[in-house]
Amino acid sequence: MNTIWQDHKPTIIAVILGLLVLASATVIVPETKQAVIIQAGRPDRVANRFEPNRDFGQTGAGLVLRIPGYERVQLVDKRILDLDMERQQVLSNDQQRLQVDAYARFRIIDPVLMVENAGTEDNLRTQLSPILTSVLRQELGRRPFSALLTAERGTAMTNITKTLDTQARKYGAQVIDVRIKRADLPDGAPLTAAFTRMQTDRQEEAATIRAQGEKNAQIIRAEAEAEAARIYATAYGKDAEFYDFYRAMESYRRTFEQGKGDTSVILSPDNEYLRQFRGRR
Repeated sequence: MNTIWQDHKPTIIAVILGLLVLASATVIVPETKQAVIIQAGRPDRVANRFEPNRDFGQTGAGLVLRIPGYERVQLVDKRILDLDMERQQVLSNDQQRLQVDAYARFRIIDPVLMVENAGTEDNLRTQLSPILTSVLRQELGRRPFSALLTAERGTAMTNITKTLDTQARKYGAQVIDVRIKRADLPDGAPLTAAFTRMQTDRQEEAATIRAQGEKNAQIIRAEAEAEAARIYATAYGKDAEFYDFYRAMESYRRTFEQGKGDTSVILSPDNEYLRQFRGRR
C-alpha cells in the first residue's frame, strides 16, 4: 500500500481533489423543489421550474451543476403552500364586528421573481399576509353579515382571490384559493346586541310582508268585486226580469237561512219584498 501511495501519490491527490470539486459543484434538486442558480448575487437560471402542463419528473429534477465559489443554489418549493391569516376583527356593511379566520393557498410560479423581491418563502408569506388582511377587510366591509351565510359568500371569496392574486404576481406567486375558516360575532354584549338587532330586523321584515299581503288581498278582492259587478250588469242588460228574479231568490235564501227554528217572520202578502212569490203580472 505504501508503495502504491509513493508511486501514484500525485495521481491519487488529483483524483481526490477532482472528486471534492465535483461534489461541491453538484447539487441534488428534489422533485418538490425548484433550483435558482445565483451568480454574484443575481439569479441566472432555474432548474426544475414549475410548468403547469407538465408532470413531476419531466422538468429537470436531479443533479444540477454549478461553479463552486461563484454560483450558489437556492431551493424554492414547487408545491402548493398555505398562508394562514391570524384572527382579525372585520367591520361588516351593517356595522357588525366579526372575528374572521381565513387562509390562502398559493404556488410559486416564477422563482426568479420571488428570489429577487421576497428572498424566501417565509418572507413571501410575510409580504402577502398584510395584503390578504387588507383585501379581506375591504371586501367583507362592502357586505352585511348575513351575506356570509348565503351563496354571496362565494362571490366575495372569488373577488378576494383575484385581488390577492394580482398582488402576489409581483412576487412570482399565484394565489389558487382563499377561504374563510370561521366568521363569528364577538362574545358578550356585542353578540347579544347583534342577535337583538337581527331579531328586530326579521320582525320588521315579517310585518312588511304581512302588510304587502294585506294590500294584495284588498286589490284582489276589489278586482273580484268589480268583475262580479260587471257580470251582474251584463246579465241585467240581457234579461232584466230574470236578473230581478235571481237576485230576489238569493235574498230569500240568505234571509231565511239565517233564521233559527224558533224564529218566525211575518210579512203581509202585499209586501214588496215578497213580490216574486206572487208571480209575474
